[in-house]
Order: sequence, then structure tokens, then C-alpha cells
Amino acid sequence: MRLHVVNHPLVSHKLTVLRDQDTDSPTFRRLTDELVTLLAYEATREVRVDPKPITTPVGPTTGVYLAQPKPMVVPILRAGLGMLDGMMRLLPTAEVGFLGMVRNEETLEASTYAERLPDDLSGRQCYVLDPMLATGGTLAAAIKFLTNRGADDITAICLLAAPEGAENLEKGLEGLDVPVTVVTAALDEKLNDKGYIVPGLGDAGDRLYGVAH
Repeated sequence: MRLHVVNHPLVSHKLTVLRDQDTDSPTFRRLTDELVTLLAYEATREVRVDPKPITTPVGPTTGVYLAQPKPMVVPILRAGLGMLDGMMRLLPTAEVGFLGMVRNEETLEASTYAERLPDDLSGRQCYVLDPMLATGGTLAAAIKFLTNRGADDITAICLLAAPEGAENLEKGLEGLDVPVTVVTAALDEKLNDKGYIVPGLGDAGDRLYGVAH
């Protein structure tokens, strides 16, 4: 597994506003959208392409088109939905699947409660959207779900990651013969005893959709 922390002043600026507890939900959604597009630029650096002969107004040349089968973008419900528009802005021809996963707050284990994905993902590059790499259990379960259906290259885009989550994810994927990359805006300090990233940005789903505690 490869962990890539994007080092860019615009990423840091937008993340700072996201972290601020005084940032309201509409602003949080807009900045999440913008931040994901920046992260997606890095995440798609290895997207597969095929050569494509074309003719410009001046003459013939060869460019590239996205290869077939098309990439699959998979937001993890519900908070991953808030990242979808920012990803699709950069990769509009990708196909979209959905994976619903829930974390047991006592055991911190993840389980699947819904999915809308092709039965066969053979030869697919998949881009998983999950705002927080906290304990790593949800993302590990999602990646295994996709590889069990044949996905052969997976990149996860996370707004934030915790060191414990990155370590647990790597352990959880041991023996998996599929390249996995995690692209994130920051690697934070730690997890607290409730499994939240510190300093983090709170509950991403609640802040995206304005659900009160």
C-alpha cells in the first residue's frame, strides 16, 4: 500500500477552513467539493489511457483517451457522497457505483449494508471515496469487497488520515495482490478513544449534511 499526502498550499488552505468548527454546512460542502477535485488530480495520475489518433485544424497527431473499461468511482455511503461531485468534475466519463458500510461504534468493525456495483469488476481501476481514514476498518472492508469482484487497481481518496488507520489498513490488506494507493490531504496526529481523528474535523457526515448531535 502506498500513502500519498498531497502537499499543496491550496489543499492546506481549504483543509484549514474545513477543520474550523465555525464553518457552516453549505461552506463545508463547497470546500469538500473543491478539495476533492484537487486530490483527484493527484489520485488519477496513473489512470489508464490508450493512444488515440486525431486530426487538429492544423494536422494529424496522436493523443490519448481514457482506456476501456472505464474507471469506477465508488463513494462509501453516506459521507462519501459529499465527495462525488468533486471527483466526477475531473473524471466525468467514469462510471459510479455505491457501497454502504457502517462502523460498529463499540467494536469499530465495518460491515456492508448496501451496494450497487457490477458483479464483475475485472480489469477495473476503482477510486474509493471516504472522507476519513480513521481506524481503517471501513476502507479495508470496502477494498476487499471490490477486489473480490475483480478490481485490479484501487485508489482511495480521503480528506484526512490517522497514522493508526493507515497502519491498520496496511495490515488488513496483507496478502492482497492488488496495488492500493491512499491519497489524502493530511496525515493527522492520532485517534482518540472514540475512534475520531485528532485534530481532525469532526464527523464529516454530520458536517456535510447538518445533522445535529
